[in-house]
Amino acid sequence: MTTIDKITPKTTGPLVVAPVYDGLCTFEFAIAAEIFGLARPEMGPGWYRFASAAIEPGPLRAHGGLSVTTDGGLELLDRADLIVMAGWKGADVPVPEAFAARLRQAWQRGARLASICSGAFALAATGLLDGRRAATHWRYADKLGKRHPAIDVDAGVLYVEEDRVLTSAGSAAGIDLMLHIVRSDFGVEAANSVARRLVMPAHRSGGQAQFIERPVPPDRGHRLAGVMEQVRADLRAPWTVGRMAEAALMSPRTFLRRFTEATSQSPGDWLIAERVAEAQRLLEASALSIERVAAETGFGSVQALRHHFQARLGLAPRAYRASFGVAQQA
Repeated sequence: MTTIDKITPKTTGPLVVAPVYDGLCTFEFAIAAEIFGLARPEMGPGWYRFASAAIEPGPLRAHGGLSVTTDGGLELLDRADLIVMAGWKGADVPVPEAFAARLRQAWQRGARLASICSGAFALAATGLLDGRRAATHWRYADKLGKRHPAIDVDAGVLYVEEDRVLTSAGSAAGIDLMLHIVRSDFGVEAANSVARRLVMPAHRSGGQAQFIERPVPPDRGHRLAGVMEQVRADLRAPWTVGRMAEAALMSPRTFLRRFTEATSQSPGDWLIAERVAEAQRLLEASALSIERVAAETGFGSVQALRHHFQARLGLAPRAYRASFGVAQQA
């Protein structure tokens, strides 16, 4: 039997296990390994433990001509707190029932199951996605829906979480989902820290579109990025499309069109998401009153803060602080 302490001896947090199969999707697996398996001493001893588990006999190969040696076998799934299905062999490749049964058993005892890209096919084989909404890469959405008609396949979002089953779209959306998991487990600051090391945005909403049909040219993107940084630096200000457009040296109509092309969301939706994220941070890390948090994040009133916070996170600000706050409210 594999000894977990020999895999990740320096941490005591949730055990994340990534199943490994012949034909492993290298990039998807690397996402899980980077976020959950990289040493992060700044996070303290309660950070994640990570292990890879072979689900079939070797030799096991990964895309790119790599050979893979794992930390153990299927027995690791029995102790996992989170199982990350990093892709699958192919949309037309059957998932062994013995493996699907192991995943079901893990979920039934309380573990979370997550998938990246085509990994949704492995979770679908368990039956746990039936009657639930699920995401996968837009190229696979139609096939997943036809093969498993009981699943509500959403091809237009980055990731979905329903009852301890989490699914994500194309490969890079897996990063967004893994950061969402870190944010849920350890808070906004931890997720921001991991994102900074990855040199990527700390948060993209799960409901954001999967892809942009017409990429924004670099000069436009540069101006938009500058405006977005201005807004983040002063969320209390009364930002409007007109004011953002002026800062970007564009007309309001042009700014609105180019912003939507670049982010797949309106400036207003993006601004609300940024304000909610900052409210999360303040509720977790400070003792500011709810009224002050509303003011500091530009919502202006507790009612507005509560409305948007509840709509995006499913929790009222006070309930969120009770669950994730590290400071007592003054």
